[in-house]
Amino acid sequence: MLRILHDTKIDFIGHWRTAVIVTVAFVVLGFGSSVFTGWFHASIEFTGGTAMQVAFKQPPDVARVRAALERGGIRGAEIAQFGSATEYQIKAQDPEGSTEAAANAEAGARRIREALAADLGADAFTVTDRMSVGPRVGAELTRGAVLAVLISFLVTMAYLAFRFEWRFGLSAVLATAHDIVATLAFIKLLDLEISLTVIAAILTVVGYSLNDTIIIFDRVRENLHKKRKESLFATLNRSINETLPRSVLTHGTTIMATLALLVLGGEVIRPFAWVMSFGIFTGTFSSIFVASPILMWVEAKWPRPSEVGAPVAAKA
Repeated sequence: MLRILHDTKIDFIGHWRTAVIVTVAFVVLGFGSSVFTGWFHASIEFTGGTAMQVAFKQPPDVARVRAALERGGIRGAEIAQFGSATEYQIKAQDPEGSTEAAANAEAGARRIREALAADLGADAFTVTDRMSVGPRVGAELTRGAVLAVLISFLVTMAYLAFRFEWRFGLSAVLATAHDIVATLAFIKLLDLEISLTVIAAILTVVGYSLNDTIIIFDRVRENLHKKRKESLFATLNRSINETLPRSVLTHGTTIMATLALLVLGGEVIRPFAWVMSFGIFTGTFSSIFVASPILMWVEAKWPRPSEVGAPVAAKA
């Protein structure tokens, strides 16, 4: 692999306009799917409610299970197979304005059990696991998730300001923002549920993307000082090509691990694996086709001292 990718001369920066079109089209497609599937679906970790894993004696009729829950006053429940053909997970949010689950963690689970028993019979199923989250806890988790994303951005900006000059830092932060928006579009396109594991995957993607961008920018900085007469356009292309073998090997092996999670992992880990797989791809994409062209634009807008190398406009 290293020999195949050795001394490549691919004009990555020259295709920045195509990359912009692809990115915009994908983001519009992802968020546009909201017309058909609604806005993001938050897990009960954020909204408050009950998740229960139920093992039925026989493969159930999902429509009948849903009807039983609705007759028990539980509307809009999510019912999904969770393992074998007889194992299902049922998620139900608390009624709006209800504080019952907050006062008693058993309340939500009891409502589901009673609704199922009234229609299917108490001996037709067994509850194997449950999780109840009160509305107050859900609100706290929501604030915590948003705060985690904001803190990660602030720490990132502080680190980049220390490690690089502001031009590089601004480009890296904007590329990272691209990754978050693209990943959210992907989540919406697949209609994945926003859970704590998905938030963790997004934060991990941010780290992967920044790592790749920093490695490329490190090489750019070195090459700017080594080849002072070379244009920034040529330096960026050279730097990306020089770091290409490392990027392909590192992200390729990680992608294989996340694909293994997709194929072999269970329903709980699958959203995490989906987001990680796409995030690694879009992180590599943004390091090459987003961060570097943004650096070109920043250099053209606010040129660096002429002795380090003059920036040039990007090619069509």
